[in-house]
Amino acid sequence: MKKYQLRNIDCAACAANIERGLSKLPEVKFVSVSFANSTLQIDAPDMEEVKQTIKEIEPEVEVVEEEDGEATSSQMKSLFAEHKVELIKIAITLLLLAFGTIYETEIHNTPFRVAEFALFISAYLISGWGVLNGALRSIVKGKVFNEHFLMTIATLGALTIDAMAEAVAVMLFYVVGELFQDIAVNRSRRSIKALLEIRPDYANLLVAGIANGEVKKVSPVEVSPGQLIVVRPGEKIPLDGTITDGNSFVDTSALTGESIPRSIQQGEAVLAGMLNKSGMLTVKVTKKFGESSISKILELVENATSKKAETEKFITTFARYYTPVVVVGALLLAVIPPLFVQGATFTDWIYRALVVLVISCPCALVISIPLGYFGGVGAASRKGILVKGANYLDALTKIKTVVFDKTGTLTKGEFKVAEIVPANRYPREELLKYAAHAEANSSHPIAKSIVEAYDKEIQLRDITEVKELSGHGIQAKVDGKEVLVGNDKLLHLQKIEHDKCDVEGTVVHVSIDRTYAGYIVISDSLKDEAAETIAALNKLNVATIMLTGDNKSAADVFARKLGIKEYYSDLLPENKVEHIEKLLGPDGKVAFVGDGINDAPVIARADVGIAMGALGSDAAVETADVVLMTDSPMQVVTAINVAKRTRTIVWQNIAFAFAVKLFFILLGAFGIATMWEAVFGDMGVAIIAILNSTRVMR
Repeated sequence: MKKYQLRNIDCAACAANIERGLSKLPEVKFVSVSFANSTLQIDAPDMEEVKQTIKEIEPEVEVVEEEDGEATSSQMKSLFAEHKVELIKIAITLLLLAFGTIYETEIHNTPFRVAEFALFISAYLISGWGVLNGALRSIVKGKVFNEHFLMTIATLGALTIDAMAEAVAVMLFYVVGELFQDIAVNRSRRSIKALLEIRPDYANLLVAGIANGEVKKVSPVEVSPGQLIVVRPGEKIPLDGTITDGNSFVDTSALTGESIPRSIQQGEAVLAGMLNKSGMLTVKVTKKFGESSISKILELVENATSKKAETEKFITTFARYYTPVVVVGALLLAVIPPLFVQGATFTDWIYRALVVLVISCPCALVISIPLGYFGGVGAASRKGILVKGANYLDALTKIKTVVFDKTGTLTKGEFKVAEIVPANRYPREELLKYAAHAEANSSHPIAKSIVEAYDKEIQLRDITEVKELSGHGIQAKVDGKEVLVGNDKLLHLQKIEHDKCDVEGTVVHVSIDRTYAGYIVISDSLKDEAAETIAALNKLNVATIMLTGDNKSAADVFARKLGIKEYYSDLLPENKVEHIEKLLGPDGKVAFVGDGINDAPVIARADVGIAMGALGSDAAVETADVVLMTDSPMQVVTAINVAKRTRTIVWQNIAFAFAVKLFFILLGAFGIATMWEAVFGDMGVAIIAILNSTRVMR
């Protein structure tokens, strides 16, 4: 799938037409057009045919390929420079309209009427030529019913019944409204662009073989893994890597939303997008720019609009049928009353029908709703929450149950040996030695804690026949002795006699030569905001469940501390999936929150998969629907709140637009509203709805 910028795309209806037209091409497997950020995402083998189809649908739209992931959208310009042509047209039209109104008022029905016509017609053509041209092109292609057609019919009709000043005013205010609409949309685009400014512009490459540490400023895409770069104070770290020299404080707010700088030193990993605050750093690059964390984050944010919410899809479909219905209704309003109502005139009822046409344009809905979701994705990203699409924003608002993994999600996952309890003839030191040797090659946090507690050199030559028993533990030969290290289920599986099964906390049992040797108690601690998160979710009427591979005793301890009433212990990864499947149903969405690596299957199976603390984790970014960039579980609550705020604003726009338009349609049908009120009922509502959509960005 490739991504392109669309230049000169000036309306949401145009975007919808392009998407609908491209989706009909047989070789196109996927297509999404976003008016909010002027992009086309498409999976098609022949781009020439795609470009030709776009030209047929919207001749002025240009398709521009993005290079190295950098957007080729228009640069930041001053308001006048960006909209110079429109502003000049508006100024000239205002002057001509003013002079024409003076002629009409002061010297109506005089020989100067020709000048009055000339002024009004000139003003009409200057302000409305783009609209007239767009309507004509659409009609030629057989696509009659759009906003340009509505404006053209309404204003030409007004000219026909000698309401020239109002015809010009409608076209002028339509153009002014379009200008304000463009400004509001561009403001939202730039808000997202500002978010994406975390993209590093350059890297200081340490040139190999040159004395005095000479550096060369290059694009991050030119740097390969293994090369060294220098990051000075105040510069962005351009690529993922490991510090080989120096220490500093880095600002991670652009990635995680955290405002407190993080201390880093030699040997620690750093990620592209972090801002170096103090010391000079030398970093050994570990990933290409295209594979870096920042690249993945930017891709997620920019691509989020391709997955559209059901509300967006509905409004786009609704607009297709709404406009023809409005035109037919206006036609009936113009024709039927004069035929059946005594004293009714065609001029009066045609004018009312034209007012209804102007009011009924669906711009407010078609533009503001995608913009609202676009803003919601951007607002979440600012807080270190990556939502992969507007559909997942909607899903977050419907969550009724949040299921948490325990280790690394609700707890810190920083395991330490708290107690060593030998059995039979084995001393504590020997019990720990055999356990540490058996676990020496394991990357599991519990295994690492046992090795750290041993704090002596591990004799790897003494370890043979290591076998991992999934969900149970480790089997190995240490000094020629068979050692089993794992949970209580392992002892039962291997039929090892032992007198104690239920021990409070996380416990690792040890057997040496088929004889029970004792157990080691491992301690973990809750994350700072874990209990607060559970309480906050309960206040939102969201049920919470904890799943863990720990034994029942350990799970019970943490469940009580957290205030979680429902939990399940002794679970293998497949058991977690089974529990999630039991919860799925029509009564609300189920979210699963895990670390994104060990829990990939269950994250994928939930209605909304949420990866916690996933900064730099490829598995998390790929699998989850929502990626939380920090280790704070409270971000789950933040994500739900952002989604609910977004949905509230979207529905405010829908309700406001329908209510105001219906009100003015009734006023227009009864002859109370004029063209002037009609302009507010159309472009005024659109501008207010768009500005309301931008609130979600704050």
